[in-house]
Amino acid sequence: MSICYDRLWKLLIDKKMNKTELKEASGISFNVLARLGKNEPVSFETIEKICFTLNCNIEDVIEIKRNTDNESAKSKYTTIELFAGAGGLALGIEKAGFETLGLVEFDKDAADSLKINRPNWRVINDDIANISCLDLEEYFGLKKGELDLLSGGAPCQAFSYAGKRLGLEDARGTLFYHYATFLQKLQPKMFLFENVRGLLTHDKGRTYTTITNIFEQAGYSIQKKVLNAWDYGVPQKRERLITIGIRKDLLDCVTFAFPKEHDYKPVLRDVLLDCPEGPGVPYGESKRKIFELVPPGGYWRDIDPKIAKEYMKSCWDMEGGRTGILRRMSLDEPSLTVLTSPSQKQTERCHPLEARPFTVRENARCQTFPADWQFCGNVHSQYKQVGNAVPVNLAYDIAIEIHRSLEAIK
Repeated sequence: MSICYDRLWKLLIDKKMNKTELKEASGISFNVLARLGKNEPVSFETIEKICFTLNCNIEDVIEIKRNTDNESAKSKYTTIELFAGAGGLALGIEKAGFETLGLVEFDKDAADSLKINRPNWRVINDDIANISCLDLEEYFGLKKGELDLLSGGAPCQAFSYAGKRLGLEDARGTLFYHYATFLQKLQPKMFLFENVRGLLTHDKGRTYTTITNIFEQAGYSIQKKVLNAWDYGVPQKRERLITIGIRKDLLDCVTFAFPKEHDYKPVLRDVLLDCPEGPGVPYGESKRKIFELVPPGGYWRDIDPKIAKEYMKSCWDMEGGRTGILRRMSLDEPSLTVLTSPSQKQTERCHPLEARPFTVRENARCQTFPADWQFCGNVHSQYKQVGNAVPVNLAYDIAIEIHRSLEAIK
Protein backbone atom coordinates (compact mmCIF):
# COMPACT_ATOMS: atom_id res chain seq x y z
CA MET A 1 0.00 0.00 0.00
CA SER A 2 1.33 3.47 -0.88
CA ILE A 3 0.23 7.07 -0.37
CA CYS A 4 -0.07 9.65 -3.14
CA TYR A 5 -0.68 13.40 -2.76
CA ASP A 6 -1.11 14.28 -6.45
CA ARG A 7 -4.67 15.39 -5.69
CA LEU A 8 -3.29 17.96 -3.24
CA TRP A 9 -0.94 19.50 -5.81
CA LYS A 10 -3.73 19.70 -8.39
CA LEU A 11 -5.97 21.37 -5.81
CA LEU A 12 -3.27 23.97 -5.10
CA ILE A 13 -3.08 24.78 -8.81
CA ASP A 14 -6.86 25.21 -8.95
CA LYS A 15 -6.73 27.56 -5.95
CA LYS A 16 -3.70 29.43 -7.40
CA MET A 17 -1.69 28.74 -4.26
CA ASN A 18 1.95 27.65 -4.05
CA LYS A 19 3.48 25.24 -1.55
CA THR A 20 5.00 27.95 0.63
CA GLU A 21 1.64 29.70 0.94
CA LEU A 22 0.08 26.38 1.97
CA LYS A 23 2.81 25.84 4.56
CA GLU A 24 2.36 29.29 6.08
CA ALA A 25 -1.46 29.21 6.03
CA SER A 26 -1.75 25.74 7.56
CA GLY A 27 1.15 26.00 10.02
CA ILE A 28 2.94 22.87 8.81
CA SER A 29 6.74 22.70 8.74
CA PHE A 30 9.03 22.53 5.72
CA ASN A 31 10.02 18.98 6.70
CA VAL A 32 6.36 17.93 6.58
CA LEU A 33 6.00 19.67 3.21
CA ALA A 34 9.03 17.75 1.99
CA ARG A 35 7.49 14.46 3.15
CA LEU A 36 4.34 15.29 1.22
CA GLY A 37 6.44 15.98 -1.86
CA LYS A 38 7.99 12.51 -1.57
CA ASN A 39 4.61 10.80 -1.00
CA GLU A 40 5.65 9.79 2.51
CA PRO A 41 3.18 9.34 5.41
CA VAL A 42 2.36 12.37 7.61
CA SER A 43 0.21 12.64 10.72
CA PHE A 44 -3.59 12.79 10.59
CA GLU A 45 -3.32 16.16 12.35
CA THR A 46 -1.32 17.48 9.37
CA ILE A 47 -3.95 16.30 6.89
CA GLU A 48 -6.66 17.94 9.03
CA LYS A 49 -4.77 21.27 9.02
CA ILE A 50 -4.41 21.14 5.23
CA CYS A 51 -8.07 20.27 4.70
CA PHE A 52 -9.16 23.10 7.02
CA THR A 53 -6.92 25.57 5.17
CA LEU A 54 -8.14 24.50 1.72
CA ASN A 55 -11.77 23.95 2.82
CA CYS A 56 -11.81 20.45 1.38
CA ASN A 57 -12.24 16.81 2.37
CA ILE A 58 -9.50 14.28 3.07
CA GLU A 59 -10.18 12.40 -0.17
CA ASP A 60 -9.53 15.66 -2.05
CA VAL A 61 -5.86 15.66 -1.01
CA ILE A 62 -4.80 12.07 -0.41
CA GLU A 63 -5.08 8.82 -2.33
CA ILE A 64 -4.24 5.35 -1.02
CA LYS A 65 -2.88 2.99 -3.67
CA ARG A 66 -2.72 -0.75 -3.08
CA ASN A 67 0.19 -2.60 -4.65
CA THR A 68 -0.46 -5.89 -6.41
CA ASP A 69 1.32 -9.02 -5.18
CA ASN A 70 3.56 -8.92 -8.25
CA GLU A 71 4.56 -5.32 -7.56
CA SER A 72 5.37 -6.11 -3.93
CA ALA A 73 7.49 -9.13 -4.81
CA LYS A 74 9.37 -7.51 -7.69
CA SER A 75 13.11 -7.10 -7.13
CA LYS A 76 14.75 -3.74 -7.68
CA TYR A 77 16.44 -2.89 -10.94
CA THR A 78 20.20 -2.42 -10.78
CA THR A 79 22.32 0.57 -11.72
CA ILE A 80 25.97 1.62 -11.87
CA GLU A 81 26.86 5.31 -12.08
CA LEU A 82 29.99 6.95 -13.50
CA PHE A 83 31.19 10.48 -12.64
CA ALA A 84 28.77 10.36 -9.70
CA GLY A 85 29.72 13.68 -8.06
CA ALA A 86 27.89 14.39 -4.81
CA GLY A 87 24.96 12.14 -5.71
CA GLY A 88 22.15 14.21 -7.25
CA LEU A 89 21.58 11.84 -10.16
CA ALA A 90 22.17 8.71 -8.07
CA LEU A 91 19.77 9.85 -5.37
CA GLY A 92 16.99 10.52 -7.88
CA ILE A 93 17.55 7.11 -9.46
CA GLU A 94 17.49 5.43 -6.04
CA LYS A 95 14.19 7.15 -5.21
CA ALA A 96 12.74 5.70 -8.41
CA GLY A 97 13.38 2.18 -7.13
CA PHE A 98 16.84 1.21 -8.38
CA GLU A 99 19.52 -0.64 -6.43
CA THR A 100 22.91 1.03 -6.75
CA LEU A 101 25.69 -1.52 -7.32
CA GLY A 102 28.54 0.95 -7.63
CA LEU A 103 29.46 4.59 -8.17
CA VAL A 104 32.75 5.80 -9.63
CA GLU A 105 33.94 9.27 -8.60
CA PHE A 106 37.48 10.66 -8.81
CA ASP A 107 37.09 13.72 -6.53
CA LYS A 108 37.76 12.72 -2.92
CA ASP A 109 35.40 15.27 -1.35
CA ALA A 110 32.52 14.23 -3.59
CA ALA A 111 33.24 10.55 -2.93
CA ASP A 112 33.28 11.27 0.82
CA SER A 113 29.90 13.00 0.44
CA LEU A 114 28.50 9.86 -1.16
CA LYS A 115 29.95 7.63 1.56
CA ILE A 116 28.72 9.69 4.51
CA ASN A 117 25.17 9.91 3.15
CA ARG A 118 24.90 6.34 1.88
CA PRO A 119 27.27 4.05 3.82
CA ASN A 120 25.74 1.05 2.04
CA TRP A 121 26.69 2.30 -1.44
CA ARG A 122 29.83 0.93 -3.03
CA VAL A 123 31.70 4.16 -3.76
CA ILE A 124 34.83 3.76 -5.89
CA ASN A 125 37.09 6.78 -5.38
CA ASP A 126 39.47 6.32 -8.29
CA ASP A 127 40.32 7.48 -11.79
CA ILE A 128 37.78 5.88 -14.11
CA ALA A 129 40.64 4.93 -16.44
CA ASN A 130 41.87 2.56 -13.71
CA ILE A 131 38.44 0.90 -13.56
CA SER A 132 37.29 0.72 -17.18
CA CYS A 133 40.34 -1.36 -18.14
CA LEU A 134 39.38 -4.13 -15.68
CA ASP A 135 37.20 -7.19 -16.18
CA LEU A 136 34.02 -5.31 -15.25
CA GLU A 137 31.87 -8.44 -15.04
CA GLU A 138 34.14 -9.82 -12.34
CA TYR A 139 34.65 -6.44 -10.66
CA PHE A 140 30.91 -5.82 -10.20
CA GLY A 141 29.80 -9.45 -9.98
CA LEU A 142 27.65 -9.23 -13.11
CA LYS A 143 27.30 -11.13 -16.33
CA LYS A 144 27.31 -9.20 -19.58
CA GLY A 145 23.79 -7.94 -20.27
CA GLU A 146 22.50 -8.32 -16.68
CA LEU A 147 22.87 -4.70 -15.55
CA ASP A 148 19.64 -2.74 -15.98
CA LEU A 149 20.97 0.83 -16.15
CA LEU A 150 24.28 2.65 -16.62
CA SER A 151 24.04 6.33 -15.70
CA GLY A 152 26.24 9.41 -15.56
CA GLY A 153 27.87 11.94 -17.82
CA ALA A 154 31.39 13.15 -18.55
CA PRO A 155 32.28 16.17 -16.36
CA CYS A 156 30.24 19.06 -17.68
CA GLN A 157 33.12 21.55 -17.43
CA ALA A 158 34.42 20.22 -20.75
CA PHE A 159 31.25 21.19 -22.61
CA SER A 160 29.64 24.01 -20.63
CA TYR A 161 28.83 27.43 -22.10
CA ALA A 162 30.41 28.88 -18.97
CA GLY A 163 33.73 27.09 -19.65
CA LYS A 164 36.14 26.99 -22.56
CA ARG A 165 33.94 24.61 -24.58
CA LEU A 166 36.82 22.46 -25.75
CA GLY A 167 34.68 19.33 -25.57
CA LEU A 168 36.38 16.10 -26.49
CA GLU A 169 39.61 17.96 -27.29
CA ASP A 170 39.81 18.88 -23.62
CA ALA A 171 41.58 16.24 -21.53
CA ARG A 172 38.44 15.77 -19.49
CA GLY A 173 36.43 15.23 -22.62
CA THR A 174 38.24 11.97 -23.27
CA LEU A 175 36.63 10.59 -20.13
CA PHE A 176 33.56 9.99 -22.29
CA TYR A 177 35.35 7.10 -23.93
CA HIS A 178 35.49 5.30 -20.57
CA TYR A 179 31.71 5.61 -20.36
CA ALA A 180 31.53 3.97 -23.79
CA THR A 181 33.89 1.24 -22.58
CA PHE A 182 31.53 0.42 -19.71
CA LEU A 183 28.70 0.17 -22.23
CA GLN A 184 30.61 -2.18 -24.49
CA LYS A 185 31.81 -4.43 -21.67
CA LEU A 186 28.65 -4.61 -19.54
CA GLN A 187 25.95 -4.12 -22.19
CA PRO A 188 23.30 -2.79 -19.76
CA LYS A 189 19.70 -2.91 -20.90
CA MET A 190 19.47 0.91 -20.88
CA PHE A 191 21.71 3.89 -20.22
CA LEU A 192 21.23 7.51 -19.16
CA PHE A 193 23.87 10.01 -20.31
CA GLU A 194 23.45 13.62 -19.16
CA ASN A 195 25.32 16.76 -20.07
CA VAL A 196 24.89 20.49 -20.71
CA ARG A 197 22.86 21.49 -23.76
CA GLY A 198 25.99 23.14 -25.23
CA LEU A 199 27.15 19.66 -26.18
CA LEU A 200 24.59 19.71 -29.01
CA THR A 201 26.22 22.64 -30.80
CA HIS A 202 29.86 22.10 -29.86
CA ASP A 203 32.09 22.03 -32.96
CA LYS A 204 29.00 22.63 -35.12
CA GLY A 205 27.35 19.50 -33.76
CA ARG A 206 30.19 17.17 -34.68
CA THR A 207 31.08 16.39 -31.05
CA TYR A 208 27.62 15.08 -30.17
CA THR A 209 27.37 13.25 -33.49
CA THR A 210 30.62 11.46 -32.61
CA ILE A 211 29.26 10.55 -29.19
CA THR A 212 25.98 9.16 -30.56
CA ASN A 213 27.84 7.21 -33.24
CA ILE A 214 29.87 5.53 -30.50
CA PHE A 215 26.67 4.73 -28.60
CA GLU A 216 25.13 3.17 -31.68
CA GLN A 217 28.27 1.19 -32.43
CA ALA A 218 28.04 -0.20 -28.89
CA GLY A 219 24.61 -1.60 -29.79
CA TYR A 220 22.12 1.04 -28.64
CA SER A 221 19.17 2.95 -30.05
CA ILE A 222 19.28 6.61 -28.98
CA GLN A 223 16.70 9.19 -27.86
CA LYS A 224 17.63 12.70 -26.75
CA LYS A 225 15.89 15.76 -25.35
CA VAL A 226 16.85 18.99 -23.60
CA LEU A 227 14.93 19.18 -20.31
CA ASN A 228 14.55 22.27 -18.13
CA ALA A 229 14.67 21.25 -14.46
CA TRP A 230 12.10 23.95 -13.62
CA ASP A 231 9.48 21.86 -15.44
CA TYR A 232 10.11 18.91 -13.11
CA GLY A 233 9.69 20.19 -9.56
CA VAL A 234 13.02 22.04 -9.32
CA PRO A 235 13.04 25.77 -8.32
CA GLN A 236 15.75 26.52 -10.86
CA LYS A 237 16.11 27.20 -14.57
CA ARG A 238 18.63 24.57 -15.53
CA GLU A 239 18.71 22.90 -18.93
CA ARG A 240 20.31 19.49 -19.33
CA LEU A 241 20.75 17.37 -22.43
CA ILE A 242 19.44 13.91 -21.60
CA THR A 243 20.37 10.99 -23.86
CA ILE A 244 18.64 7.65 -23.29
CA GLY A 245 19.88 4.44 -24.85
CA ILE A 246 18.00 1.14 -25.25
CA ARG A 247 19.93 -1.99 -26.19
CA LYS A 248 18.87 -2.86 -29.72
CA ASP A 249 17.95 -6.48 -29.00
CA LEU A 250 15.25 -5.17 -26.59
CA LEU A 251 13.54 -2.76 -28.99
CA ASP A 252 10.69 -5.18 -29.68
CA CYS A 253 9.47 -4.87 -26.09
CA VAL A 254 11.10 -1.75 -24.59
CA THR A 255 10.10 1.82 -25.37
CA PHE A 256 10.90 5.05 -23.55
CA ALA A 257 8.99 8.33 -23.18
CA PHE A 258 10.52 11.41 -21.58
CA PRO A 259 8.66 12.59 -18.44
CA LYS A 260 5.76 15.01 -18.74
CA GLU A 261 6.21 18.54 -17.43
CA HIS A 262 4.70 19.34 -14.02
CA ASP A 263 1.77 21.73 -13.71
CA TYR A 264 3.28 23.46 -10.67
CA LYS A 265 6.63 25.19 -11.10
CA PRO A 266 8.32 26.04 -7.78
CA VAL A 267 10.03 29.36 -7.10
CA LEU A 268 12.59 30.53 -4.56
CA ARG A 269 9.86 31.42 -2.07
CA ASP A 270 9.17 27.68 -1.80
CA VAL A 271 12.68 26.80 -0.62
CA LEU A 272 14.48 29.81 0.88
CA LEU A 273 12.29 31.17 3.64
CA ASP A 274 12.92 28.35 6.10
CA CYS A 275 16.19 27.02 4.74
CA PRO A 276 18.57 25.83 7.49
CA GLU A 277 21.81 27.72 7.98
CA GLY A 278 24.86 26.46 6.13
CA PRO A 279 28.37 27.44 5.07
CA GLY A 280 28.76 30.30 2.64
CA VAL A 281 31.08 33.00 1.36
CA PRO A 282 30.10 36.67 1.86
CA TYR A 283 30.67 39.52 -0.57
CA GLY A 284 33.40 42.01 0.17
CA GLU A 285 32.19 45.15 1.94
CA SER A 286 32.15 47.38 -1.16
CA LYS A 287 30.31 44.81 -3.27
CA ARG A 288 27.82 44.18 -0.49
CA LYS A 289 26.97 47.89 -0.32
CA ILE A 290 26.38 48.01 -4.08
CA PHE A 291 24.08 44.98 -3.96
CA GLU A 292 22.06 46.65 -1.21
CA LEU A 293 21.08 49.20 -3.88
CA VAL A 294 19.77 46.53 -6.28
CA PRO A 295 16.09 45.62 -5.79
CA PRO A 296 14.97 41.97 -5.77
CA GLY A 297 14.62 40.84 -9.37
CA GLY A 298 16.84 43.69 -10.56
CA TYR A 299 20.35 44.08 -11.98
CA TRP A 300 22.88 46.79 -12.86
CA ARG A 301 20.42 48.90 -14.86
CA ASP A 302 18.34 49.40 -11.71
CA ILE A 303 20.95 51.44 -9.82
CA ASP A 304 22.75 54.75 -10.35
CA PRO A 305 24.59 54.49 -13.72
CA LYS A 306 27.72 56.05 -12.24
CA ILE A 307 27.93 53.37 -9.57
CA ALA A 308 27.17 50.63 -12.10
CA LYS A 309 29.82 51.89 -14.54
CA GLU A 310 32.49 52.05 -11.85
CA TYR A 311 31.66 48.50 -10.76
CA MET A 312 31.46 47.02 -14.28
CA LYS A 313 34.64 48.67 -15.61
CA SER A 314 35.39 47.21 -19.07
CA CYS A 315 32.11 45.27 -19.08
CA TRP A 316 30.28 48.61 -19.29
CA ASP A 317 31.26 48.94 -22.97
CA MET A 318 30.38 45.37 -23.91
CA GLU A 319 27.43 44.66 -26.20
CA GLY A 320 24.35 42.76 -25.08
CA GLY A 321 22.10 43.06 -22.06
CA ARG A 322 24.67 41.81 -19.55
CA THR A 323 21.74 40.80 -17.36
CA GLY A 324 23.92 38.57 -15.19
CA ILE A 325 25.94 41.47 -13.80
CA LEU A 326 24.78 42.66 -10.36
CA ARG A 327 21.82 40.26 -10.72
CA ARG A 328 19.67 39.94 -7.63
CA MET A 329 17.09 37.18 -7.47
CA SER A 330 13.43 37.56 -6.48
CA LEU A 331 11.47 35.20 -4.24
CA ASP A 332 8.82 34.94 -6.93
CA GLU A 333 11.09 33.50 -9.62
CA PRO A 334 13.15 30.32 -9.89
CA SER A 335 16.88 30.40 -9.36
CA LEU A 336 19.06 30.80 -12.39
CA THR A 337 21.39 27.87 -13.02
CA VAL A 338 23.24 27.07 -9.80
CA LEU A 339 26.96 27.57 -10.41
CA THR A 340 30.07 25.93 -8.96
CA SER A 341 31.25 29.03 -7.07
CA PRO A 342 29.34 31.51 -4.88
CA SER A 343 30.13 34.60 -6.94
CA GLN A 344 31.07 35.22 -10.58
CA LYS A 345 31.01 38.80 -11.85
CA GLN A 346 29.04 38.24 -15.06
CA THR A 347 26.73 35.57 -13.62
CA GLU A 348 25.73 36.85 -10.19
CA ARG A 349 22.94 35.27 -8.16
CA CYS A 350 22.52 37.55 -5.13
CA HIS A 351 20.11 36.44 -2.39
CA PRO A 352 16.71 38.18 -2.68
CA LEU A 353 16.47 39.20 0.99
CA GLU A 354 20.11 39.77 1.97
CA ALA A 355 23.06 41.27 0.12
CA ARG A 356 25.08 38.06 -0.12
CA PRO A 357 25.53 34.99 -2.31
CA PHE A 358 23.42 31.91 -1.68
CA THR A 359 24.85 29.53 0.91
CA VAL A 360 25.80 25.95 0.05
CA ARG A 361 22.57 24.74 1.70
CA GLU A 362 20.44 27.23 -0.24
CA ASN A 363 22.03 26.10 -3.50
CA ALA A 364 21.41 22.50 -2.45
CA ARG A 365 17.74 23.38 -1.89
CA CYS A 366 17.63 24.80 -5.43
CA GLN A 367 19.06 21.47 -6.62
CA THR A 368 16.36 19.63 -4.56
CA PHE A 369 18.80 17.75 -2.34
CA PRO A 370 17.21 16.55 0.92
CA ALA A 371 17.75 18.80 3.94
CA ASP A 372 19.88 16.13 5.63
CA TRP A 373 22.21 15.48 2.65
CA GLN A 374 25.74 16.37 3.75
CA PHE A 375 28.61 17.71 1.63
CA CYS A 376 32.25 17.09 2.57
CA GLY A 377 35.35 19.21 2.04
CA ASN A 378 35.91 22.95 2.40
CA VAL A 379 33.25 25.48 1.47
CA HIS A 380 34.56 25.98 -2.08
CA SER A 381 34.54 22.23 -2.69
CA GLN A 382 30.97 22.04 -1.39
CA TYR A 383 29.83 24.82 -3.73
CA LYS A 384 31.46 22.94 -6.63
CA GLN A 385 29.80 19.63 -5.73
CA VAL A 386 26.36 21.22 -5.51
CA GLY A 387 26.81 23.25 -8.69
CA ASN A 388 27.90 20.23 -10.73
CA ALA A 389 25.02 18.04 -9.56
CA VAL A 390 21.97 16.91 -11.50
CA PRO A 391 18.85 18.14 -9.64
CA VAL A 392 17.44 15.24 -7.64
CA ASN A 393 13.83 15.80 -8.71
CA LEU A 394 14.76 15.93 -12.40
CA ALA A 395 16.77 12.71 -12.03
CA TYR A 396 13.82 11.06 -10.27
CA ASP A 397 11.32 11.91 -13.01
CA ILE A 398 13.63 10.55 -15.72
CA ALA A 399 14.44 7.41 -13.70
CA ILE A 400 10.75 6.69 -13.11
CA GLU A 401 10.24 6.57 -16.88
CA ILE A 402 13.27 4.30 -17.30
CA HIS A 403 11.84 2.05 -14.58
CA ARG A 404 8.56 1.85 -16.51
CA SER A 405 10.45 0.96 -19.67
CA LEU A 406 12.32 -1.88 -17.97
CA GLU A 407 9.07 -3.32 -16.63
CA ALA A 408 8.20 -4.40 -20.19
CA ILE A 409 11.04 -6.94 -20.20
CA LYS A 410 9.71 -10.40 -19.40
